[in-house]
Amino acid sequence: MPRMAENNLSVAANAVSTNRLAGLLHEFLDRPAVVTLAAACSAVGLNVSLLIGGQAVVQDQAVSQANRFPVQPDDLVTQEQGIGRLVLQFRNTTGAAIIVHWSMDVDYLG
Repeated sequence: MPRMAENNLSVAANAVSTNRLAGLLHEFLDRPAVVTLAAACSAVGLNVSLLIGGQAVVQDQAVSQANRFPVQPDDLVTQEQGIGRLVLQFRNTTGAAIIVHWSMDVDYLG
């Protein structure tokens, strides 16, 4: 099961990150897969959005403020099935930078 992860991503004040999966090996799912996203940030005010194959499965949802690398099931954001391009973005709703840690597991179904 491939895992994509990033530790210590700083999202600037009132900003939206780029697609964090852009250029990674599993950005494009060429067959059905179960995608598991977990995230934790350093402060209140960070939201996450996840698109799978152009369909929003998580839209601007708040992220856990555990201030550590995410553990499951505590920091689980979603577990969805899909195919196509993955787009993962974080949005900071505050006036100061926020650090986020995230991991995504991709479990291909066939």
